[in-house]
Amino acid sequence: PKPKTMASQQVRFHSSSATTATRGAKQQQQHRRRSQRSNVRTQASAPNTFGNLFRVTTFGESHGGGVGCVIDGCPPRVPISVDDMQFELDRRRPGQSRITTPRKETDTAEILSGIGDDGRTLGTPIAVLVRNKDHRPQDYSEISVAYRPSHADFTYDLKFGTRAIAGGGRSSARETIGRVAAGAVAKKVLREVCGTEVLAYVSQVREVKVPFGAVDHSTLTLDDIEANMVRCPDASLAEDMIAVIDDVRTRGESCGGVVTCVVQNCPPGIGAPVFDRLDADLAKACMSLPATKGFEMGLGFDAVAMTGSEHNDLIYTDDATNEIRTRTNNAGGILGGIANGELIEMRVAFKPTSTIMKEQESITREKVSTTLKARGRHDACVVPRAVPMVESMVALVLLDHVLMHYAQTSLVLDPEQISSAAIRPTEFAYEKPNSSSGPPRSEATSVLRGVEED
Repeated sequence: PKPKTMASQQVRFHSSSATTATRGAKQQQQHRRRSQRSNVRTQASAPNTFGNLFRVTTFGESHGGGVGCVIDGCPPRVPISVDDMQFELDRRRPGQSRITTPRKETDTAEILSGIGDDGRTLGTPIAVLVRNKDHRPQDYSEISVAYRPSHADFTYDLKFGTRAIAGGGRSSARETIGRVAAGAVAKKVLREVCGTEVLAYVSQVREVKVPFGAVDHSTLTLDDIEANMVRCPDASLAEDMIAVIDDVRTRGESCGGVVTCVVQNCPPGIGAPVFDRLDADLAKACMSLPATKGFEMGLGFDAVAMTGSEHNDLIYTDDATNEIRTRTNNAGGILGGIANGELIEMRVAFKPTSTIMKEQESITREKVSTTLKARGRHDACVVPRAVPMVESMVALVLLDHVLMHYAQTSLVLDPEQISSAAIRPTEFAYEKPNSSSGPPRSEATSVLRGVEED
């Protein structure tokens, strides 16, 4: 046989190396494609998480072992106690009055992580668990084979091919326990850092409606709202609302209503234009609550009957405070997706409770006609217990936007140029550089621009 020359061995070596390199490149490309597909699947399968920087994931089913949430992105060193959460959870819990569902749950919160021994947040995920106690899956035996009218039974089956039969699973309002627990944290942070209060109340039950302007939103307090079981600050109308709910409840019927939410002392400047508008995020947050059917900011749909000169909020300078204000608040406190410093005012419409104690027409999974009559325990009107739910979702949006505003605008701008500088702990955000760390950055690039040097 002809002996191999050094040149032929080198050619074969280079050929083998090229083949190995090509195979390696193909494997890396396939790995990247798999990773991309995995990322797409992960992003597409996360409908139980809400928020960008302040993120909340809720878990649990209505008649499972328990429900709760994991809160990620909470600032550290904020004083939070289980009592803060329990206060809000008690406002939404069932069985608190004759006009709410008779289900008896204490909704006792257990904080599993994220809070230090000193009662302050650690900056790590906060896990909260509320165990279900009074769950009765036997009350839902009939709906194991048929769909309840206007419930999510059919659509969950349509999407997933299965569903949690008892109580509707994740479509139940019991899922909102996690939202309210997280909302308690968000409200505490907003109050401590910004001096912001989020308050909601029942402004309509069926045809009984609080007239526009009858409640002074600038002086509204939590005590005004909690003065009666229906959570309407107008005492005379509250009695009429209770009578309406009692009437439909005793007839095995249900009714809807409206919850009005007000944000006092909202930091001006938070929000964003175009796709991340503050009002758009508030609408999404509130419309994600069970039984919601409508959302309005400011005058909402009533604005269509007005002319531009009637609807425009005229701008002036307040001589007492030297602040820019508007003489009316038809816009509801948000312009171009950004808070203008006025009261933020919105309304959320809730449909009549779908579960009623009357026989109704339906079909089975096999498309066989049948009838259903509910046996579970349900609210005749959801709006009294929806008040803390709306407050919580609004608080989650506001804190998320405060954190995003701080992240975007506090690095390169002089704090004196930012109207909402008060929302930031400037002693940390604008701390002077350590002189031992070398020369300071140039004026053009320094994140500490505007800070005087020693």
